[in-house]
Amino acid sequence: MLSRALPWVVVAVFALFPMVESTFYTQLLTKVLIMAIFAMSLDLLVGYTGLVSFGHAAYFGLAGYALALMGPKYEAASVWWTLPAAIGVCAAFALATGFVVLRTRGIYFIMVTLAFAQMLFFVFHDTKLGGGSDGIYIYAKPTLAVGDTVLVNLEKLDQFYWLVLGLAAFTYFLLRRILGSTFGRALVGIKVNEHRMRALGFPVFRYQLASFALSGALAGLAGYLAAVQFGFVNPEILSWHQSGAVLMMVILGGMGTLHGAAVGAIAFVLLQEVLSNQAWFGVAAKHWQLAMGILIMLVALYLPQGLAGLASRFVRTPEAEAADE
Repeated sequence: MLSRALPWVVVAVFALFPMVESTFYTQLLTKVLIMAIFAMSLDLLVGYTGLVSFGHAAYFGLAGYALALMGPKYEAASVWWTLPAAIGVCAAFALATGFVVLRTRGIYFIMVTLAFAQMLFFVFHDTKLGGGSDGIYIYAKPTLAVGDTVLVNLEKLDQFYWLVLGLAAFTYFLLRRILGSTFGRALVGIKVNEHRMRALGFPVFRYQLASFALSGALAGLAGYLAAVQFGFVNPEILSWHQSGAVLMMVILGGMGTLHGAAVGAIAFVLLQEVLSNQAWFGVAAKHWQLAMGILIMLVALYLPQGLAGLASRFVRTPEAEAADE
Protein backbone atom coordinates (compact mmCIF):
# COMPACT_ATOMS: atom_id res chain seq x y z
CA MET A 1 0.00 0.00 0.00
CA LEU A 2 2.85 2.39 0.82
CA SER A 3 4.42 1.94 -2.63
CA ARG A 4 1.07 2.57 -4.34
CA ALA A 5 0.45 5.76 -2.36
CA LEU A 6 4.01 7.07 -2.70
CA PRO A 7 3.62 8.56 -6.22
CA TRP A 8 0.55 10.50 -5.08
CA VAL A 9 2.40 11.76 -2.01
CA VAL A 10 5.28 12.94 -4.22
CA VAL A 11 2.86 14.76 -6.54
CA ALA A 12 1.18 16.44 -3.55
CA VAL A 13 4.53 17.59 -2.13
CA PHE A 14 5.62 18.94 -5.52
CA ALA A 15 2.29 20.78 -5.86
CA LEU A 16 3.03 22.74 -2.67
CA PHE A 17 6.50 23.78 -3.82
CA PRO A 18 5.65 27.19 -5.42
CA MET A 19 3.97 28.28 -2.19
CA VAL A 20 7.12 27.95 -0.11
CA GLU A 21 10.04 28.51 -2.49
CA SER A 22 11.43 31.34 -4.60
CA THR A 23 10.95 32.05 -8.30
CA PHE A 24 14.37 30.66 -9.17
CA TYR A 25 13.75 27.26 -7.57
CA THR A 26 10.25 27.05 -9.03
CA GLN A 27 11.70 27.66 -12.51
CA LEU A 28 14.39 25.06 -11.84
CA LEU A 29 11.89 22.46 -10.70
CA THR A 30 9.70 23.20 -13.73
CA LYS A 31 12.71 22.36 -15.90
CA VAL A 32 13.28 19.20 -13.85
CA LEU A 33 9.70 18.04 -14.41
CA ILE A 34 9.94 18.67 -18.16
CA MET A 35 13.16 16.66 -18.30
CA ALA A 36 11.45 13.91 -16.29
CA ILE A 37 8.79 13.61 -19.01
CA PHE A 38 11.56 13.51 -21.62
CA ALA A 39 13.49 10.83 -19.69
CA MET A 40 10.39 8.67 -19.13
CA SER A 41 9.63 8.81 -22.86
CA LEU A 42 13.11 7.47 -23.63
CA ASP A 43 12.92 4.86 -20.88
CA LEU A 44 9.87 3.36 -22.61
CA LEU A 45 12.12 2.77 -25.61
CA VAL A 46 15.40 1.85 -23.90
CA GLY A 47 14.37 0.29 -20.62
CA TYR A 48 11.24 -1.58 -21.68
CA THR A 49 11.48 -2.16 -25.44
CA GLY A 50 15.25 -2.69 -25.51
CA LEU A 51 15.93 -0.14 -28.27
CA VAL A 52 18.78 2.26 -27.54
CA SER A 53 18.11 5.48 -29.45
CA PHE A 54 20.72 8.20 -29.79
CA GLY A 55 18.44 10.56 -31.69
CA HIS A 56 15.62 11.09 -29.21
CA ALA A 57 16.24 14.84 -29.09
CA ALA A 58 14.81 15.06 -32.62
CA TYR A 59 11.27 14.76 -31.27
CA PHE A 60 11.98 17.05 -28.32
CA GLY A 61 13.25 19.80 -30.60
CA LEU A 62 10.72 19.22 -33.37
CA ALA A 63 7.81 19.96 -31.01
CA GLY A 64 9.45 23.20 -29.90
CA TYR A 65 9.91 24.31 -33.49
CA ALA A 66 6.35 23.23 -34.31
CA LEU A 67 5.04 25.60 -31.61
CA ALA A 68 7.29 28.44 -32.79
CA LEU A 69 6.32 28.05 -36.45
CA MET A 70 2.60 27.34 -36.07
CA GLY A 71 1.59 30.28 -33.90
CA PRO A 72 1.38 33.98 -34.86
CA LYS A 73 4.68 35.78 -34.34
CA TYR A 74 3.50 38.38 -31.83
CA GLU A 75 0.23 36.87 -30.66
CA ALA A 76 -0.53 34.00 -28.32
CA ALA A 77 -1.60 30.75 -29.97
CA SER A 78 -4.02 28.36 -28.30
CA VAL A 79 -2.76 25.36 -26.36
CA TRP A 80 -5.89 23.47 -27.45
CA TRP A 81 -4.61 23.08 -30.99
CA THR A 82 -0.85 23.78 -30.86
CA LEU A 83 -0.14 21.08 -28.24
CA PRO A 84 -1.99 18.24 -30.06
CA ALA A 85 -0.52 19.45 -33.37
CA ALA A 86 3.06 19.46 -32.00
CA ILE A 87 2.64 16.02 -30.45
CA GLY A 88 1.02 14.76 -33.66
CA VAL A 89 3.92 16.02 -35.78
CA CYS A 90 6.39 14.24 -33.48
CA ALA A 91 4.36 11.01 -33.49
CA ALA A 92 4.13 11.09 -37.29
CA PHE A 93 7.88 11.74 -37.64
CA ALA A 94 8.64 8.93 -35.16
CA LEU A 95 6.31 6.60 -37.05
CA ALA A 96 8.03 7.42 -40.37
CA THR A 97 11.57 7.12 -39.00
CA GLY A 98 10.69 4.06 -36.92
CA PHE A 99 9.47 2.28 -40.05
CA VAL A 100 13.06 2.56 -41.34
CA VAL A 101 15.25 2.30 -38.24
CA LEU A 102 13.44 -0.73 -36.78
CA ARG A 103 14.73 -2.77 -39.69
CA THR A 104 18.20 -2.45 -38.18
CA ARG A 105 19.66 -3.82 -34.95
CA GLY A 106 22.38 -3.07 -32.42
CA ILE A 107 24.93 -0.41 -33.29
CA TYR A 108 23.29 0.12 -36.67
CA PHE A 109 20.00 1.05 -34.96
CA ILE A 110 21.83 3.56 -32.75
CA MET A 111 23.62 5.13 -35.70
CA VAL A 112 20.51 5.38 -37.90
CA THR A 113 18.53 7.09 -35.13
CA LEU A 114 21.44 9.52 -34.73
CA ALA A 115 21.52 10.08 -38.50
CA PHE A 116 17.82 11.01 -38.65
CA ALA A 117 18.23 13.39 -35.72
CA GLN A 118 21.25 15.06 -37.33
CA MET A 119 19.36 15.41 -40.62
CA LEU A 120 16.61 17.27 -38.78
CA PHE A 121 19.22 19.32 -36.92
CA PHE A 122 20.73 20.57 -40.18
CA VAL A 123 17.29 21.27 -41.69
CA PHE A 124 16.74 23.88 -38.97
CA HIS A 125 20.40 24.92 -38.65
CA ASP A 126 21.20 25.50 -42.33
CA THR A 127 17.92 26.92 -43.62
CA LYS A 128 15.75 29.94 -42.88
CA LEU A 129 12.85 27.67 -41.91
CA GLY A 130 13.80 27.70 -38.25
CA GLY A 131 15.84 30.91 -38.13
CA GLY A 132 19.13 29.15 -38.81
CA SER A 133 21.65 28.85 -35.99
CA ASP A 134 20.04 31.84 -34.21
CA GLY A 135 16.77 30.00 -33.65
CA ILE A 136 13.33 31.53 -33.08
CA TYR A 137 11.86 33.51 -30.20
CA ILE A 138 8.35 32.72 -28.95
CA TYR A 139 7.20 36.19 -27.95
CA ALA A 140 3.85 35.23 -26.43
CA LYS A 141 3.14 32.10 -24.44
CA PRO A 142 0.17 30.02 -25.66
CA THR A 143 -3.18 30.51 -23.96
CA LEU A 144 -5.26 27.84 -22.28
CA ALA A 145 -8.78 29.20 -22.17
CA VAL A 146 -12.41 28.41 -22.90
CA GLY A 147 -13.98 31.43 -24.55
CA ASP A 148 -13.00 34.44 -22.48
CA THR A 149 -12.28 32.34 -19.38
CA VAL A 150 -8.58 31.66 -18.86
CA LEU A 151 -8.14 28.21 -17.31
CA VAL A 152 -4.37 28.41 -16.88
CA ASN A 153 -2.31 31.56 -17.38
CA LEU A 154 1.02 30.28 -18.70
CA GLU A 155 2.57 33.72 -18.17
CA LYS A 156 2.29 33.12 -14.42
CA LEU A 157 5.09 30.91 -13.18
CA ASP A 158 3.13 29.04 -10.51
CA GLN A 159 0.24 28.19 -12.85
CA PHE A 160 2.60 26.98 -15.57
CA TYR A 161 4.46 24.92 -12.96
CA TRP A 162 1.24 23.20 -11.85
CA LEU A 163 0.34 22.47 -15.48
CA VAL A 164 3.76 20.87 -16.06
CA LEU A 165 3.43 18.89 -12.82
CA GLY A 166 0.00 17.63 -13.89
CA LEU A 167 1.32 16.57 -17.31
CA ALA A 168 4.36 14.86 -15.74
CA ALA A 169 2.07 12.92 -13.38
CA PHE A 170 -0.22 12.09 -16.31
CA THR A 171 2.76 10.78 -18.31
CA TYR A 172 3.93 8.61 -15.42
CA PHE A 173 0.54 7.06 -14.69
CA LEU A 174 -0.26 6.63 -18.39
CA LEU A 175 2.99 4.75 -19.01
CA ARG A 176 2.51 2.71 -15.85
CA ARG A 177 -0.93 1.72 -17.09
CA ILE A 178 0.36 0.86 -20.56
CA LEU A 179 3.31 -1.14 -19.26
CA GLY A 180 1.00 -3.11 -16.96
CA SER A 181 -1.18 -4.08 -19.92
CA THR A 182 -0.73 -6.96 -22.36
CA PHE A 183 0.97 -4.54 -24.74
CA GLY A 184 3.52 -3.53 -22.10
CA ARG A 185 4.24 -7.11 -21.09
CA ALA A 186 4.75 -7.98 -24.75
CA LEU A 187 7.29 -5.15 -25.08
CA VAL A 188 9.28 -6.54 -22.14
CA GLY A 189 9.06 -10.02 -23.66
CA ILE A 190 10.41 -8.69 -26.96
CA LYS A 191 13.28 -7.03 -25.12
CA VAL A 192 14.17 -10.31 -23.35
CA ASN A 193 13.79 -12.65 -26.33
CA GLU A 194 12.58 -11.18 -29.59
CA HIS A 195 12.84 -14.44 -31.55
CA ARG A 196 10.74 -16.37 -29.05
CA MET A 197 8.03 -13.70 -29.06
CA ARG A 198 7.95 -13.82 -32.84
CA ALA A 199 7.69 -17.62 -32.72
CA LEU A 200 4.72 -17.28 -30.35
CA GLY A 201 2.92 -15.22 -32.99
CA PHE A 202 3.40 -11.70 -31.66
CA PRO A 203 3.74 -8.99 -34.37
CA VAL A 204 7.10 -7.81 -33.06
CA PHE A 205 7.67 -5.07 -35.63
CA ARG A 206 4.25 -3.48 -35.01
CA TYR A 207 4.74 -3.57 -31.24
CA GLN A 208 8.15 -1.92 -31.55
CA LEU A 209 6.82 0.66 -34.00
CA ALA A 210 3.95 1.56 -31.66
CA SER A 211 6.42 1.96 -28.78
CA PHE A 212 8.70 4.08 -30.96
CA ALA A 213 5.83 6.38 -32.00
CA LEU A 214 4.50 6.73 -28.44
CA SER A 215 7.99 7.49 -27.17
CA GLY A 216 8.43 10.20 -29.82
CA ALA A 217 5.03 11.71 -29.01
CA LEU A 218 5.83 11.98 -25.29
CA ALA A 219 9.25 13.48 -26.08
CA GLY A 220 7.32 16.02 -28.15
CA LEU A 221 5.19 16.87 -25.13
CA ALA A 222 8.37 17.63 -23.17
CA GLY A 223 9.79 19.69 -26.04
CA TYR A 224 6.61 21.75 -26.32
CA LEU A 225 6.67 22.55 -22.59
CA ALA A 226 10.37 23.44 -22.73
CA ALA A 227 9.72 25.85 -25.61
CA VAL A 228 6.91 27.48 -23.62
CA GLN A 229 9.09 27.81 -20.52
CA PHE A 230 12.14 29.34 -22.19
CA GLY A 231 10.35 31.20 -25.01
CA PHE A 232 13.09 30.26 -27.43
CA VAL A 233 14.14 27.36 -29.66
CA ASN A 234 17.38 26.80 -31.53
CA PRO A 235 19.01 23.81 -33.29
CA GLU A 236 20.94 22.80 -30.17
CA ILE A 237 17.80 21.24 -28.67
CA LEU A 238 17.87 18.69 -31.52
CA SER A 239 21.58 17.93 -31.27
CA TRP A 240 23.24 14.68 -30.27
CA HIS A 241 24.36 16.39 -27.04
CA GLN A 242 20.72 16.61 -25.96
CA SER A 243 20.11 12.98 -26.93
CA GLY A 244 23.18 11.97 -24.91
CA ALA A 245 22.04 14.00 -21.90
CA VAL A 246 18.60 12.35 -21.71
CA LEU A 247 20.18 8.92 -22.16
CA MET A 248 22.46 9.69 -19.20
CA MET A 249 19.41 10.66 -17.15
CA VAL A 250 17.89 7.24 -17.80
CA ILE A 251 21.15 5.44 -16.95
CA LEU A 252 21.66 7.56 -13.83
CA GLY A 253 18.16 6.87 -12.53
CA GLY A 254 17.94 3.25 -13.63
CA MET A 255 16.69 1.82 -16.92
CA GLY A 256 13.41 -0.04 -16.98
CA THR A 257 11.88 1.86 -14.06
CA LEU A 258 9.68 4.85 -14.80
CA HIS A 259 10.33 6.40 -11.41
CA GLY A 260 14.03 5.79 -12.06
CA ALA A 261 13.92 7.89 -15.23
CA ALA A 262 12.26 10.71 -13.25
CA VAL A 263 14.83 10.40 -10.45
CA GLY A 264 17.63 10.44 -13.03
CA ALA A 265 16.26 13.63 -14.57
CA ILE A 266 16.04 15.29 -11.16
CA ALA A 267 19.57 14.19 -10.23
CA PHE A 268 21.08 15.21 -13.58
CA VAL A 269 19.57 18.71 -13.67
CA LEU A 270 20.38 19.41 -10.01
CA LEU A 271 23.93 18.07 -10.35
CA GLN A 272 24.44 20.24 -13.43
CA GLU A 273 23.21 23.26 -11.49
CA VAL A 274 25.49 22.51 -8.54
CA LEU A 275 28.63 21.50 -10.46
CA SER A 276 28.45 24.54 -12.76
CA ASN A 277 28.10 26.98 -9.84
CA GLN A 278 31.19 29.20 -10.03
CA ALA A 279 30.53 30.64 -6.58
CA TRP A 280 31.16 27.18 -5.13
CA PHE A 281 33.74 25.67 -7.48
CA GLY A 282 35.39 28.68 -9.10
CA VAL A 283 37.20 28.01 -12.39
CA ALA A 284 36.56 24.26 -12.06
CA ALA A 285 32.85 24.94 -12.59
CA LYS A 286 33.58 25.49 -16.30
CA HIS A 287 34.46 21.80 -16.54
CA TRP A 288 31.33 20.47 -14.84
CA GLN A 289 30.85 17.93 -17.67
CA LEU A 290 34.02 16.14 -16.51
CA ALA A 291 32.69 15.74 -12.97
CA MET A 292 29.29 14.68 -14.31
CA GLY A 293 30.94 12.07 -16.53
CA ILE A 294 32.86 10.62 -13.59
CA LEU A 295 29.67 10.40 -11.52
CA ILE A 296 27.82 8.65 -14.36
CA MET A 297 30.67 6.12 -14.67
CA LEU A 298 30.62 5.45 -10.93
CA VAL A 299 26.87 4.86 -11.01
CA ALA A 300 27.24 2.52 -13.99
CA LEU A 301 30.00 0.57 -12.23
CA TYR A 302 28.63 0.34 -8.70
CA LEU A 303 24.89 0.93 -9.11
CA PRO A 304 23.93 -0.97 -12.29
CA GLN A 305 20.24 -0.45 -11.44
CA GLY A 306 20.79 3.28 -11.04
CA LEU A 307 19.77 5.53 -8.17
CA ALA A 308 16.29 4.02 -8.16
CA GLY A 309 17.87 0.65 -7.41
CA LEU A 310 18.86 1.94 -3.98
CA ALA A 311 15.27 2.81 -3.10
CA SER A 312 13.92 -0.51 -4.43
CA ARG A 313 15.95 -2.35 -1.77
CA PHE A 314 13.74 -0.80 0.89
CA VAL A 315 10.44 0.02 -0.86
CA ARG A 316 8.70 -2.21 -3.39
CA THR A 317 8.00 -0.08 -6.47
CA PRO A 318 4.57 0.32 -8.08
CA GLU A 319 6.00 -1.03 -11.35
CA ALA A 320 7.17 -4.21 -9.64
CA GLU A 321 3.75 -4.70 -8.02
CA ALA A 322 2.02 -4.17 -11.35
CA ALA A 323 4.29 -6.76 -12.96
CA ASP A 324 3.22 -9.35 -10.39
CA GLU A 325 -0.50 -8.81 -10.96
